[in-house]
Amino acid sequence: MTDLSTSVDIAVIGAGAAGLAAARALRRPGLTAAVFEARDRIGGRAHTLEAAGFPLDMGCGWLHSADENPLAAMVEPRGLTVDRTPPPWERQAFDHEMTPVEQAAFHEAFADFEARVERAAGRGEEGPAASLFEPDCRWNARMDAISGALNGARFAEVSIRDYAAYRDTGVNWRVVEGYGRLIEALGGGLPIVTGCPVQRIDRSAELLRLETARGVVEARAVIVTVPTDLLAGEALRFDPPLPALVEAAADLPLGLASKLHLTVTKAEDFPPDSQLWGRADTAETGGYHLRPFGRPTIEAWFSADLARALEAEGEAAFAAFAADELANLLGSNMRRRIEPVAVSMWGADPWSRGAYSHARPGAAGARARLARPLEGRIFVAGEATSPDFYGTTHGAWIEGDRAARQALAAIGLDPPPGPGDEAA
Repeated sequence: MTDLSTSVDIAVIGAGAAGLAAARALRRPGLTAAVFEARDRIGGRAHTLEAAGFPLDMGCGWLHSADENPLAAMVEPRGLTVDRTPPPWERQAFDHEMTPVEQAAFHEAFADFEARVERAAGRGEEGPAASLFEPDCRWNARMDAISGALNGARFAEVSIRDYAAYRDTGVNWRVVEGYGRLIEALGGGLPIVTGCPVQRIDRSAELLRLETARGVVEARAVIVTVPTDLLAGEALRFDPPLPALVEAAADLPLGLASKLHLTVTKAEDFPPDSQLWGRADTAETGGYHLRPFGRPTIEAWFSADLARALEAEGEAAFAAFAADELANLLGSNMRRRIEPVAVSMWGADPWSRGAYSHARPGAAGARARLARPLEGRIFVAGEATSPDFYGTTHGAWIEGDRAARQALAAIGLDPPPGPGDEAA
């Protein structure tokens, strides 16, 4: 933890991926900067927990679009390991859930749906993505379950044009020691003050005054990387208020995706790095990654309304729900073979209030609005401001770097050459 300074050139609020990327881009002689983090740790929604003898990612876990992801080049230089095993969503375990013919039919239906979304967005149409479901398609519920994993919300809550804007190269890798470990390593040596939430920014004078839990700090510019639900709820207040910023954040609410990690006995019965979904007739179902990295574990995913309902009941509700679905899929003895290890509760976390953002129907331009600099001294960054890699850690990283460059230019300094020091 860095000692608190009463004055800096540039202040960064939040030490998640965006905040750390910004702080790294601000490293230069003669420039003073500080990162203020509310938690007692860094990484934000990138968090690896050591439990049951394994590093378990409680938040982000995939280097999505790894062939273009700047974070992918940073893994091995830090002594960590890249795992290039294809993701489990490409391989269903067994045929208990759907027959091969049904699997092919679902994939065709989902591809057709996404093609309709692309065409509608290309025509400039806007509205809920669910409006492009075929009413009598038997796979609509399963597609909504997939939306929960992709967006943290059902397609009825997701903008057509924003969903179409997402870019995915189809290359997905993992960090064996944990994605959170990588982000934590990237924060090494940076001027970070943990346990120090910023409650208010007074912008009535030439210098911005940040009211923190440990005193007042003045800054020439500030980079704000807190999640959108905190901005929309004004957990961080601006005085005078910034209603346009609050409105843009409210148009980009955080969906919810929760993880439950389980250990499983006789794990050799299951194909490694494969997947099952609980049910096909409802979106209120879990996804189950069997034996990630070949370990004797199951990583269960719950999202959207289901995740919120389970969070409301408490951690034990996740394990009970998973036990019911896994017993239905794989036999009643599964209840005796699994043991819950760790549960993420991002919706209940006061410094997150959700997992990752989606644009409301009709609000496809909200990401650009949120990213627009204010007064030449307030810059917002995070996964929610990424135009095409939103919902991802590397999207947040790229946006943090962007905001730092803008802040440097605003105070009369040239930004570093190139897109940051990705491999450094």
